[in-house]
Amino acid sequence: MQEQYRTVARAGVHETEINRSRFICALAPAATEQEAQDFVARIRREHPTATHNCFAYVIGADASVQKASDDGEPGGTAGVPMLQMLMRREMRYVVAVVTRYYGGVKLGAGGLIRAYGGAVGEALDELGTITRQRFRLATITLGHQRAGRLENDLRATGVAVREVRYAEAVIIEIGLPDSDVESFRSWLADATAGEALLELGGEAYGDA
Repeated sequence: MQEQYRTVARAGVHETEINRSRFICALAPAATEQEAQDFVARIRREHPTATHNCFAYVIGADASVQKASDDGEPGGTAGVPMLQMLMRREMRYVVAVVTRYYGGVKLGAGGLIRAYGGAVGEALDELGTITRQRFRLATITLGHQRAGRLENDLRATGVAVREVRYAEAVIIEIGLPDSDVESFRSWLADATAGEALLELGGEAYGDA
């Protein structure tokens, strides 16, 4: 798995005009290919009279799914440059739709490539990107007496506390970079006088 990846910080829209054609880029994070396809369908419903609704998306931290569509523009002049811009910016789990309202002036193949790729780049600049880091999920189980202080210490030292559950014992779910697991294990033993039990789970991504 990738140690980290970048994605768009939030969903949003950026519009630009080139030779009287309007290019409206809608960007959104997408956790799955289905989410990306649903977003494309929604944008198409919002712009039923547009000349074109071209799209590109990249799913997977390793960019395992890459799709693009020119939606009637000359082959390779819309979806591909949009996808190339996402890949050049190392974006993952993201979908882009560029809606074009034709303004009466032909841009030519080179102009279209610059317009569609540029619309995505400008939208990324405006909406911003975030980096997400791969974490090892883990649970800490300990008694109530030490739990409150430990939770405070975890948050104070920047450990990602995902959930705290109070039952007969207290269970604290956390996320750790793989490289920190052994040093954290030692720190936890010292902080709880060996009382806390640490169990490692699967992997997930969180904000870096």
